[in-house]
Amino acid sequence: MLSDREALELFESSDLIGIGMAADLLRRRLHPEGVVTYIIDRNINYTNVCTEYCTFCAFYRPLGHPEAYVLPKEVIFDKIRETLELGGTGILMQGGLHPELGIEYYEDLLRSIKQRFRVHLHCFSAPEILNIAEVSGLTLEETIARLRDAGLDSIPGGGAEILDDEVRHRISRLKCSTQEWLSVHRTAHRLGLRTTATMMFGCGETYQHRINHLRVIRELQEETGGFTAFIPWTFQPENTALGRKIPRETSAVDYLKTVAISRLYLENVPNVQASWVTQGLKVCQIALRFGANDVGSVMLEENVVAAAGAHNRATEEDLRRIIREAGFVPRQRDTLYRTLFLY
Repeated sequence: MLSDREALELFESSDLIGIGMAADLLRRRLHPEGVVTYIIDRNINYTNVCTEYCTFCAFYRPLGHPEAYVLPKEVIFDKIRETLELGGTGILMQGGLHPELGIEYYEDLLRSIKQRFRVHLHCFSAPEILNIAEVSGLTLEETIARLRDAGLDSIPGGGAEILDDEVRHRISRLKCSTQEWLSVHRTAHRLGLRTTATMMFGCGETYQHRINHLRVIRELQEETGGFTAFIPWTFQPENTALGRKIPRETSAVDYLKTVAISRLYLENVPNVQASWVTQGLKVCQIALRFGANDVGSVMLEENVVAAAGAHNRATEEDLRRIIREAGFVPRQRDTLYRTLFLY
């Protein structure tokens, strides 16, 4: 398993192709069947009200702002219905940290969805769950257990950004700490829920900060085995306060190197996802030879990253095409990375 020192040497190396080949070799060992997966789902942002004011976010609105919203349930139902009609299998639902929505709101929403639809609910980032617990006066374990019992099937890895408190204090001072983020996922794993882990990089962090992030993910995976995938993606600077300080987007070279090193370092996490949303289809395709074995979602709707300037779009056929052209067999999966259909 890659050490921190070895990971730093790779980040500082100019041998991009060599790093990619090593990651590709490990990917082939972990996924020898030559399949690359994707999912059809929808990202529903049920509210944009948030109290955290993260400098990298262009999506949030404070409570009382004329553009602030909480989606009516019927609107959410219509979005889910359309997703299922288009072949979708899951809903990724996330929002801001609303100061007035308690556990009863979320339980009612989850139960209402499950009563109407057969769909996997992959919902609520760690900061949202911590906020629900605080607003509701509940423990973290009570909150996750009640959400699970109401219909929550798994938890996305959002809100991680860089899991190093030095970086977090600079870019999202009010958001949860590294240990709090880890506590949500550790508790979810203990309660039988699988989760994903993400990393938003290119926000002014050092290579060592990225390695610190990878280390805590690997250590928690060793402890619980509850992560299904790791999803690295790049900070999008447009329309954000942080973007005025870091106006340039992360290069494709840095992205590909980070994907490859993530694959090599996180040998105990089964899947690494390439991002076409932030990188575009061509760089995403190359990442399939840099350790990634999944291209994520067709994403029928996405609002948060789009608000920060990422406007890439892809159809199911686009994703199948780039997978085939990279030399792999495309296969649709569900949220828990169980494959469904072979094309």
